[in-house]
Amino acid sequence: MARPFERIAAGIAFILGLATILGALGSQYIGGLQPCDLCLQQRMPYYWGLPLLALILVLWGRLPKQVKIAGMAIVAALFAYGAYLGAFHSGVEWGFWPGPTTCSGLGESLSLDSLNELKPVIGCDVVQFRFLGISMAGYNAIISLAVAGLLTLSILRTSRQR
Repeated sequence: MARPFERIAAGIAFILGLATILGALGSQYIGGLQPCDLCLQQRMPYYWGLPLLALILVLWGRLPKQVKIAGMAIVAALFAYGAYLGAFHSGVEWGFWPGPTTCSGLGESLSLDSLNELKPVIGCDVVQFRFLGISMAGYNAIISLAVAGLLTLSILRTSRQR
């Protein structure tokens, strides 16, 4: 039995998102790149959206059309927000605008007990890795936009079904 285009598009969005978050986690835990605060915020759409999208894909044939559309719309909105965060972070890296104060390590009080738990503070304007002139934040913006676009396409096609 052939799979509908809508499910394939949503499945590609899921695989693209999963590969991206696994790559980010791999670059941290295997590659040694330390994420800044904005990097960690950019992961939230993946942590929330991918499980919901996986559930939709697993239950695709049993879900009412409206539930599929609503679920995919939530995931698409999460990834659209992720695209915004990636673009904002890229702008911080290029020096177009300042990043949040949490990226500088300022504003938190230190105690003698907390000195044992200090971790390196990575500034949001520090690019640890670029490929073809694009940082990981830039790639996240592009990929998040692609995931949101694929889901929007799936939503439009699903809404036209009877």
